Amino acid sequence: MNAADDKTIVREYFNSTGFDRWQRIYGDGQVNKVQLDIRTGHQQTVDTVIGWLEADQNLAELSICDAGCGVGSLSIPLAIDGAKVYASDISAKMVSEAQDRAVQVLFNTVNPTFAVQDLESLTGNYDTVICLDVLIHYPQEKADEMISHLCSLAQSRIILSFAPKTFFLTILKKIGSFFPGPSKATRAYLHREVDVVKILEKNGFTVQRQAMTQTRFYFSRLLEATR
Repeated sequence: MNAADDKTIVREYFNSTGFDRWQRIYGDGQVNKVQLDIRTGHQQTVDTVIGWLEADQNLAELSICDAGCGVGSLSIPLAIDGAKVYASDISAKMVSEAQDRAVQVLFNTVNPTFAVQDLESLTGNYDTVICLDVLIHYPQEKADEMISHLCSLAQSRIILSFAPKTFFLTILKKIGSFFPGPSKATRAYLHREVDVVKILEKNGFTVQRQAMTQTRFYFSRLLEATR
């Protein structure tokens, strides 16, 4: 499989069976134990990012690109806090759901601004670019291109999450426990933190803050890097 195939798989998955599954996971309805665990982990990652941005006390002054926004779990809270948010996702169904949720909470269609786009087609300049739980769907060579492109859009800061390639997680992935049973999505790619940091440094960024979210079935390394 090549990188183009991975993109097609991701798009088709999140526009079909994947949308129904992950819409429930990112919602507040009843789910199975594995999905609940993943929901908890993802929300912890989102909460960490929001905490970092709120601690800087300038959210209302920022323009933010939420690349791979899903159903708006991050975009909507940031808009509530006053940031100008441009959100995109490769899945049209995810974007439609995010727009609906934003209208229900914010009662407008102005901010966040949502669009159906893959990461490579994103343009513009933003104070901060954020990409959460997307890199797991792409191999390292494609991740290099994607991170570099996102860096080109960020004026001052980029925040990324990825599934770290550790010995423990590599073993889990090999025995099929990374996304077990009915919660399995697309292929799960692990990335070495040292490789991600090298890409960021190559593009003029230095890691400032970092965190790790780990539940039973959700593993996410979070890095904030600035120019």
